[in-house]
Amino acid sequence: MADTVLYEVSDGLATITLNRPEAMNAMNIEAKVALRDAVETAAADAAVRAVLLTAAGDRAFCVGQDLKEHVGLLMTDKESGTQVTMNTVRDHYNPIVKALTSMKKPVVAGVNGVAAGAGFGFALAADYRVVADTVKFNTSFAGVALTADSGMSWTLPRLIGASRASDLLLFPRSISAQEAYDLGIVNRLVPAADLTAEATAVARTLAAGPTVAYAALKESLAYGADHSLAEALEKEDELQTKAGASEDHTIAVRAFLSKEKPAYVGR
Repeated sequence: MADTVLYEVSDGLATITLNRPEAMNAMNIEAKVALRDAVETAAADAAVRAVLLTAAGDRAFCVGQDLKEHVGLLMTDKESGTQVTMNTVRDHYNPIVKALTSMKKPVVAGVNGVAAGAGFGFALAADYRVVADTVKFNTSFAGVALTADSGMSWTLPRLIGASRASDLLLFPRSISAQEAYDLGIVNRLVPAADLTAEATAVARTLAAGPTVAYAALKESLAYGADHSLAEALEKEDELQTKAGASEDHTIAVRAFLSKEKPAYVGR
């Protein structure tokens, strides 16, 4: 992996760290490629049972597109008569968000600083958000005459409702971590000094948990978002059958009966 994104696996937890703190972890092409590759690697690795997505520094989680690089690429497009620059949505942001949302393991976002534009979108694509109380969120897109990407048109209204999502997208503004918590964007709000330890602890707890069940929960929530109750019930039956056949379910039942803590194996 390029050093713009760090990747480490330990005890079933893959930690992916955005590593351009001097640029507020803005996404240039190198960082986008590295993040896409890191997320897809974690998704495909059977040894990885949970993912922690976080960032270096204390100012920003990710402020989205690196606009300094972006404007130069736009000028090149104008000179050549092409629109290659905007292919970044298809080539980078879409694969990143698809991998985060569809991988069969839980993803925790440890949001340490400003999350704007695509950075906000990446946080929303995680299954669980641990957020420092100093964080600011901003959709940003309309402020630079762009529409939503990084999955935000799908994730944001599902978390806070269509009306509030429209407000934040049409009238971009910075919202505090507390407001984001009140809206339902943040799962766990912690003092900034505790962010790294708390996000890591949450992710490690999930990495040691019943991976098959977590994957089924993730799939059922996504499925239920745009299917009927009858269809959702059928999907629950299908996924519960798979979870019930897992080794972890047997371990859990035996541990419950013997009043012991289960030691899950992720199968």
